[in-house]
Amino acid sequence: MPVNGIELNVASAGSGPPVILLHGFPDRWQLWRHQLQALVQAGHQVIAPDLRGFGESDRPTEVAGYRMPTLIGDVVGILKAFGLDRADVIGHDWGAGLAWQLAIHQPALVNRLAVLSVGHGGSSVAAGIEQKQLSWYLLWFQVPGVAERVLPANDWDFFRSWAGSDSPDGSARIDRQVADLSRPGALTAGLNWYRANISAERYVLTETPTGPTVSCPTLAIWSSGDRFLNEAQLTGSRQFVKADWRYERIEDADHWIPVSAPRRVSELLVDFLS
Repeated sequence: MPVNGIELNVASAGSGPPVILLHGFPDRWQLWRHQLQALVQAGHQVIAPDLRGFGESDRPTEVAGYRMPTLIGDVVGILKAFGLDRADVIGHDWGAGLAWQLAIHQPALVNRLAVLSVGHGGSSVAAGIEQKQLSWYLLWFQVPGVAERVLPANDWDFFRSWAGSDSPDGSARIDRQVADLSRPGALTAGLNWYRANISAERYVLTETPTGPTVSCPTLAIWSSGDRFLNEAQLTGSRQFVKADWRYERIEDADHWIPVSAPRRVSELLVDFLS
């Protein structure tokens, strides 16, 4: 699908109230395969793109091609291509970060917002030293060429350790991610999301910024086995939502909640959007 100057691979199914699903690093639309089926069965039109740099979508080479305004433009373009004025928006990881920004900067397009794992940017700043320790890799990813050299070494040994988990889907998930990242230009494209939108200056901020806020009903979901994001950065997002707020904690699931707790996530999303 031609969108915003590039080609995006977009999966869609069903009919009814529209829902767009936004994945994160280093995934593709299939992260949502369980939720897509559940939402279609619940009577929704579901749209799940491979975001730029991932899956079968184009991978621009310039870091500037992954800045947040451009990423927002991709989602706006997808909605226009489907003839939609607004939709429910669900995101995980970087997809959640993008979903927050879409709801902030294009509020007329977002009916309801559901975010998995990642909180509002202001809440992440206020989440304390624990969160900074968990997200150390944000700084490491900033150095061009370093992660590209280290992560694939020895059959992606470091990546497998960093992204690993004890969840039943963990090994198969990592194999899928490694296969995707091993394609020419794919690892750098994924890292460019970090390089285009995170700076060392922002990483060390300690004072919670004021605003901007979200004005639509919001569901936030966090998993107790998340190795990268603490609970406070998500629960603290409540202060940035000027509408109905709902928080759900899932036990014994890792960071990739859509595949490590597929049934519970599907139930929560269907209930929230009903």
